[in-house]
Amino acid sequence: MNSDVQIAGDPLAIPHLLPPVPAHPTTVSAFAGLARTIAADRDGWAPLVQYDATSRWYHRLRTGPGYEVWLLSWVPGQGSGAHDHGRSSGVLTVLQGELTERVGTGGARHALHAGAQRVFAPGYVHDVVNDALEPAVSLHIYFPGLTEMPLHPTQSAALPAGAGAEALGALGG
Repeated sequence: MNSDVQIAGDPLAIPHLLPPVPAHPTTVSAFAGLARTIAADRDGWAPLVQYDATSRWYHRLRTGPGYEVWLLSWVPGQGSGAHDHGRSSGVLTVLQGELTERVGTGGARHALHAGAQRVFAPGYVHDVVNDALEPAVSLHIYFPGLTEMPLHPTQSAALPAGAGAEALGALGG
C-alpha cells in the first residue's frame, strides 16, 4: 500500500509552490482596502479616540513593513493647514463626522463624509479642516511611513471682502 508521502508528495517541498506572502499592500487598491478593513472594525479604533480642543489629536494605530496607520480626531474648526506629505503616498478615510478638503493652495473643495476616501501621491498639497458642527475622526495610511509634512502658504490674504468665517475655516485660518 502507498504511504501518504508517496500519494501527496513531500510536504516540505510544497512551500516553494505557494506564492510569497506580500510584506505589505502593494497597490493603491490594497491600501484603500486596508483602510476600509480598519474602518469597519469600529470596536478596535473608537475606544482610542480622544478630542483635544487645543490641537488635533493623533495616535499611531499600527505599522507594517514600510507603512504606518494614524488615527486623528478633529473638533469643529480644527484644520491641518495646507501641506504635502513629502515622499509619502497615502489614503485618507473619514471614519466619523465630516471633513472638508481643499486641494492645492486655492483649488477645489471636497466635502468628505464618513466612508469617503481620498488617495494622494507625493507632492499632493491639500488642507483638511473640520468646518462642521460635530467632531470628526479620520484614518490616514502613509507609504512609506510619514517622515515630513511641509506646510505651504495659503491664500487667506486673498479672500474677497466679506468672505465670512466659513471661508476662513475652510482655509484653516
